[in-house]
Amino acid sequence: MNGKALEFTIEGIGLCAPGMPDWASAREPLRGEGALAGAELQRPAPSLLAPNERRRAPDSVLLALAVAEQACAMAGRDPRELPNVFASAYGDLAINDYLCAELARAPLDLSPTKFHNSVHNAPAGYWTMATGCMASSSAVSAGAATFGAGLLEAVLIANRDAAPTLLVVFDTTTNGPLREVVHSQAAFAMALVISPKASPGGYVVRLRLDPDATPGLAPLPESLHDLQATSPAAASLPLLAALARREPASITVAAGPPGTCNLHLEISF
Repeated sequence: MNGKALEFTIEGIGLCAPGMPDWASAREPLRGEGALAGAELQRPAPSLLAPNERRRAPDSVLLALAVAEQACAMAGRDPRELPNVFASAYGDLAINDYLCAELARAPLDLSPTKFHNSVHNAPAGYWTMATGCMASSSAVSAGAATFGAGLLEAVLIANRDAAPTLLVVFDTTTNGPLREVVHSQAAFAMALVISPKASPGGYVVRLRLDPDATPGLAPLPESLHDLQATSPAAASLPLLAALARREPASITVAAGPPGTCNLHLEISF
């Protein structure tokens, strides 16, 4: 699709990040008009999960389901009907750290539940079971380019099926020795409900592949510069800031290794 633009509408947005527990509280900071609500991110409590399930679920699942719920509610879409794409650079890092430590210390004591929650598509599985969704579900990982790769996957699915699609992008905080090799110092999650058709009040985006473009970030308020550097999922901040400002913007984001796949986004309203 080089040179050919795909147009889509963002109907719903979800966000869960330090100082921005939802889209309503995030709009002012994203516009540079207010301070973050606080540095600490409270553990999300998605209503789709029963209290016992919420207590047992890992942070990656809670983050992903919380923003997915927000986006579907804003879009007024039934979660059961939406194909979905769950994208994460590293999955649940706390569980990865636990598995490595336990395998080195006492392999026979490994928790089956922890192992079950370690798979990359665990949040997608929790989502489909909690909502009863029988539509297609994908799990994407592309390192620093995960946000762009997940966005491209969701847009292509929405256009293929001519139906709204849910995108969820999330990463958790690094634990233990993994801190030396994995760059993810804060939990961050966002979600979009994407429609290939125009929607009243929606955010219109034109996307095209541009391998020769240099990924560049739209201006961000200074208060968000540190946050942007803390998580691969925070690569979505320039897009979110443009949506919060409701001003036309042009953004290029990486969707693959350098020089191979970049997405050029033109945003209008």
